[in-house]
Amino acid sequence: MEYGFTTAAYVVAAVLFILSLGGLSGQESAKRAVWYGIAGMALAIAATLFGPGAGLWLLSLVLIASGGIIGFQLATKVKMTQMPELVAAMHSLVGLAAVFVGFIAHFELGRVLAMDASGKAALEGFAALLAKKDIVEINILRVELFLGVFIGAVTFTGSVIAYGKLAGKVNTAANKLPGGHMLNAGAAVISVLALIWYFNTGGFFPLFIMTLAALFIGYHLIMGIGGADMPVVVSMLNSYSGWAAAAIGFSLGNDLLIVVGALVGSSGAILSYIMCKAMNRSFISVILGGFGGPSGEQMSVEGEQIAIDVDGVATLLNEADSVIIIPGYGMAVAQAQAAVAELTRKLRAKGKNVRFAIHPVAGRLPGHMNVLLAEAKVPYDIVMEMDEINEDFPTTDVAIVIGSNDIVNPAAQDDPNSPIAGMPVLECWKAKQVIVSKRGQGTGYSGIENPLFYKDNTRMFYGDAKASLDALLPKIE
Repeated sequence: MEYGFTTAAYVVAAVLFILSLGGLSGQESAKRAVWYGIAGMALAIAATLFGPGAGLWLLSLVLIASGGIIGFQLATKVKMTQMPELVAAMHSLVGLAAVFVGFIAHFELGRVLAMDASGKAALEGFAALLAKKDIVEINILRVELFLGVFIGAVTFTGSVIAYGKLAGKVNTAANKLPGGHMLNAGAAVISVLALIWYFNTGGFFPLFIMTLAALFIGYHLIMGIGGADMPVVVSMLNSYSGWAAAAIGFSLGNDLLIVVGALVGSSGAILSYIMCKAMNRSFISVILGGFGGPSGEQMSVEGEQIAIDVDGVATLLNEADSVIIIPGYGMAVAQAQAAVAELTRKLRAKGKNVRFAIHPVAGRLPGHMNVLLAEAKVPYDIVMEMDEINEDFPTTDVAIVIGSNDIVNPAAQDDPNSPIAGMPVLECWKAKQVIVSKRGQGTGYSGIENPLFYKDNTRMFYGDAKASLDALLPKIE
């Protein structure tokens, strides 16, 4: 009866998670989708607590309450600009959990195998499941356990480094140790040899050796990926965390973990592939830490950046009939989304055609800009994807770039030696006039110079994005 209840609850929870994932594909359904996910997780926790092998109630409730309190604090205090690094940090916890669960499963397997038949008969929960396995099933379990620990360890250190790069605590440049990819390959070979060793002996030492090698792989892979590729990295780490959970689900015989892990792993991998296409990156090269890529001296940028003051920007906007706004991470840092929404409202009230152009990798997290604009209540129907709006720039009077760099960089098309060569970009320089809201003349997060800032039809609107827009709003008549 207990197994039947737990299985039924897990099936319902899995359906809710699928509905949640599907609903997150649209802004209108995202809020409802979040509640599906919350309901699914609550049901899964309840089924686990009341299902077979349940015990240690006090400890379980303390841990759940502690996690809930920490999660609530993070949700209420973390700024939208910190969401990418928060996601990376959460992925690291999933990876670490997979490692710990794998270790515990290994020790439990050893304990059960050391017992005689009378002792095994009194076992419950996971231990009872282990006691029923024959030698073939035990060997399969060891492989599943090994893979779960390996993927979890890679995810843990990779996510920690990704968090450091996104938070500015680790150098965002692509850095590898001497030996580069050979070190990663060597660590992978050690892991395979450890798998053979572990499969034949069942000892903890080969499992421990593999864990150290996997921790190094995660660290070195992500250190070798530059800041421009970090949105893809976050998405891929999300995928890794899903596969780690699925592998541990097989080890524990937990159907829900398998289903949810597969959902997260596959959706993260698909999103990573889509983002690689949007950045003209090889999916394999990114996950291997930057194999290949353009080489040689980059084209020099000629000319000078021409500044414009708030009155000049107001004049251009007041005279324009069509405006396209391109938001980037700088808008998030300045928390200028509300000011952008108010500017949009005032321009539309004057009968102007105002739309937003969103690049697939704008910001440092997939969908980052969409979430910010939705938070500021910008109408969904004027927020356009790159492929929908790129052809409209030549007929646009003013394009406003707010805190973006790589996604509007013409070097992607003009310079074959640029680190972003071949990346599809928003061709805003084709508009009649371009206004770039930027703090200063620096190259930005990825460190790539942008020829857009030096073009004849570009004017630089220097200053904090929110302060600049607040000063501009009263001048829009």
